[in-house]
Amino acid sequence: MVEAPHRLGRLSGEVALITGATAGIGREIARLFAAEGAQVAITGRNVDRGRAVVDTIEQSGGDAAFRAAELEQEGEVNDLVGWTVEEFGGLTVLVNNAATSDVPDSAIHDFGTDSWERILRIDLTAAAWLCRAAIKAMLHAGRGRIVNISSRAGTQGIPAHAAYTAAKGGLDALTRSIAVDYASAGIRCNAIAAGYVLNEVRDRDLNPTRRSQLEARHLTRVGTARDVANAALFLAGDESDWITGITLPVDGGSTIARAASFG
Repeated sequence: MVEAPHRLGRLSGEVALITGATAGIGREIARLFAAEGAQVAITGRNVDRGRAVVDTIEQSGGDAAFRAAELEQEGEVNDLVGWTVEEFGGLTVLVNNAATSDVPDSAIHDFGTDSWERILRIDLTAAAWLCRAAIKAMLHAGRGRIVNISSRAGTQGIPAHAAYTAAKGGLDALTRSIAVDYASAGIRCNAIAAGYVLNEVRDRDLNPTRRSQLEARHLTRVGTARDVANAALFLAGDESDWITGITLPVDGGSTIARAASFG
């Protein structure tokens, strides 16, 4: 198969803030956006990994900066957006990718209130805070694109993940609401319902049996961070100018191939 040519510069002139960008999907989005000409503000909790991402982007000729932030703190969210605008002179693209993975989730009868509130605060409320602050900058710029990284869990039940599925369902609904409210201002908002994506930590020791099980749940193959990054690039660029308010499945066909998902 002949690979399609890679077109550089699809995000030239854009300033993008990407959360959860020190590893995995967020890091790949940051790298791709920078390669496509965007000035990239990245955030996460791990300072060393964040600086490493910036170094990689700058060594490739891109423009990036890192700021650590605890997104469950409303003040830090507002400061993060303000820093991005000050650092790069504006903000036109927001990617809400950050999500918590270190809090125990469970079925609804057995979850702890602290865990429930923290998952929703990071996976949904923080995204809403970021949208609120970023939209103010986008209104000033006269345009904007928001890409929310959601999950199949937003529309499918996943065992023992009540808070996570509630948060992602809420994120999909928030996406639609923002699309309706700000279309006339030139601001588009879309979401990506990501399927099972290979993770460098979780899947480091993936054995052949487990890989076969994962592959069997897809019509094509198991996903990579680059698959989601490519979709984010499309939704953040001009090629999707007539698309807003959708949740785009990027899952190798697993949503239609299975009635339930156990990834």
